[in-house]
Amino acid sequence: MNTALSPQPGALTRLPARQGVALPMRRGQTLKLINTHGTQVVDTWAFCRDDLSETLSMEHSRPYWLRLNPVQDDVLLTTRRRPILTLVEDTSPGVHDTLVAACDPTRYEQLGVVGHHDSCQANLHLALQAIELSVAGTPSPLNLFMHVPVSADGRIEFAAPLSKPGQYVCLRAEMDLVLVLSACPQDITAVNGLRPQDVHYLLS
Repeated sequence: MNTALSPQPGALTRLPARQGVALPMRRGQTLKLINTHGTQVVDTWAFCRDDLSETLSMEHSRPYWLRLNPVQDDVLLTTRRRPILTLVEDTSPGVHDTLVAACDPTRYEQLGVVGHHDSCQANLHLALQAIELSVAGTPSPLNLFMHVPVSADGRIEFAAPLSKPGQYVCLRAEMDLVLVLSACPQDITAVNGLRPQDVHYLLS
């Protein structure tokens, strides 16, 4: 069950390990996301409040940055190439991922899991359902704090995060939007240091 709660403005709020939350934001509001234990990946989506089919898009943002990963002050774009978020502060080493899809039941089957396993895909849809919204499909997320090294020959690997406890990122809304966070439940590969943990966030 997904029991993460929406925050009161200005209140530090816990996002429990393995769960997700949907946060309506007005243009100009900022979300501070704290990697409390330092090793937790947070899959992140954003949807235009007026039209949920317009979403944060890694495919459209990468050619805008001319990089694989965003750095401080980078603007993130939607599927219509409009600004939706800005990464206004990043105290982590700046290692995030824009390549890897959200974990889902099929991915866990491929990794040998038998039976149910929590997933970021489920967290996205449950979080939206909790505020009476829904979307078709699962867009590729911005995987904050996720370490996916790319070698010279183009191969990738899944490595433990490089962030330290208490490091954080701040995202500013560039339009009215719905932000969804998932404290990734992946515990088969190394991306969460094999141990999903809580994170905290502050909406202002």
